Amino acid sequence: VHFYRPKERNNNPIIQLVLSIKMAGTAKAAAVAKALTKSKVSKKGTKIRTKVHFYRPKTLVTPRKPKYVRKSTPKKDALNKFSLIKYPLTTESSMKLIEDSNTLVFIVDIKANKRQIKNAIRELHNIEIAKVNTLITPKGLKKAYVKLHKDFDALDVANRIGVI
Repeated sequence: VHFYRPKERNNNPIIQLVLSIKMAGTAKAAAVAKALTKSKVSKKGTKIRTKVHFYRPKTLVTPRKPKYVRKSTPKKDALNKFSLIKYPLTTESSMKLIEDSNTLVFIVDIKANKRQIKNAIRELHNIEIAKVNTLITPKGLKKAYVKLHKDFDALDVANRIGVI
């Protein structure tokens, strides 16, 4: 049967002094730790940098809320089928093209491309188009040579439009 025996106290004064200092140090450390956890002010040190370059921190970007509109008039719509085709050309050379090569000639907007020209003429005049060739004249106008599909006759279409 084992009996509980309390540890014997060391009566050496030097050991007593060291033990009291240790006890005082741990109590002081515990008090400081407690104060730090309750503190409102952060005791954070310098940030450890992992990159060589400094990147400006991202800040809050709020959406714009203008007090008035910056433009007095709204922007004009993009090219529609009516503003794209200006007028058909009625020169002698264009008449010859109508008769000989089944081709109509139009003056179109300078910003129009071949696909837009093709779609606009198809919608306006209800005709099928084989291909479109364009050039810019020395006057600064864009001229479109519209070759019609074999099923359509350029002479009939020109009569319908009012070229002839």
